[in-house]
Amino acid sequence: MIGGGTMGAGIASVLARAGIEVELIDVDEGRAQAGLARAREMIEDSVARSRITPSDGQTAKRIIQARSAIAAATPEPRLAIEAVPERFELKQEVLTAAGRLRPKLLATNTSGISIDDLATCVPDPSSFIGMHFFNPVPAIRLVELVLGSATSEGARSAAADLIAEIDKEAVVVSDAPGFASSRLGIVLGLEAIRMVEQGVARPEDIDRAMVLGYRHPVGPLRLTDIVGLDVRLDIARNLSNAYGDRFAPPPLLEQMVAEGRLGQKSGQGFYRW
Repeated sequence: MIGGGTMGAGIASVLARAGIEVELIDVDEGRAQAGLARAREMIEDSVARSRITPSDGQTAKRIIQARSAIAAATPEPRLAIEAVPERFELKQEVLTAAGRLRPKLLATNTSGISIDDLATCVPDPSSFIGMHFFNPVPAIRLVELVLGSATSEGARSAAADLIAEIDKEAVVVSDAPGFASSRLGIVLGLEAIRMVEQGVARPEDIDRAMVLGYRHPVGPLRLTDIVGLDVRLDIARNLSNAYGDRFAPPPLLEQMVAEGRLGQKSGQGFYRW
């Protein structure tokens, strides 16, 4: 598991909960240990919520190990998956290094970058696939499997089997910027931000309208806080490049990110956390 942030730690925690040994990798020892601590906290939370037994929780925490470099990871793993920020060049760099481990399956957790574009840097595009998890990873069962033009049937099958093994459900989509979930979700989120920007309604009321009127489990602005405003901004910029102005990030979103109001992880976004 490459990347020890919220998503990487979450994915690591659900893999370990299923009894799969995980090496959690980040750029240095301090960040790797911080990612390991996040993953273990998520496992402890799963125990507290009775999703797993205390004994299984102890085992899961034990089988996650921290690594401070991709080159230090065990070669030829069953799966290598990256979950670094949504920046094309960074993902290419990480996937190139991960490919040197010769994993049986190489995956990216991108929420919107083209799988075919990323595949240009991997040694075996037939074993490369998108595995888009959703935040919070331990709680949300959906995983979007994104097939590149070179993704083999064996890779698709192996990815689907792993998703079932960790007790999640897969939807399979073809490669297109934003795939299915991000492309739909970002439209709603950006429009909600524009409504705040224009003084149409308060964030609380916009979210309440979607929860009560459309039965969404959480409103688009609270969800933006949970995902991270910086993450939403990266996705919007990528989709704007692909599809044009309808995905252009609102100035309010750019302003809030510049000011460090990133949502739940910074303590302040559209809500105070």
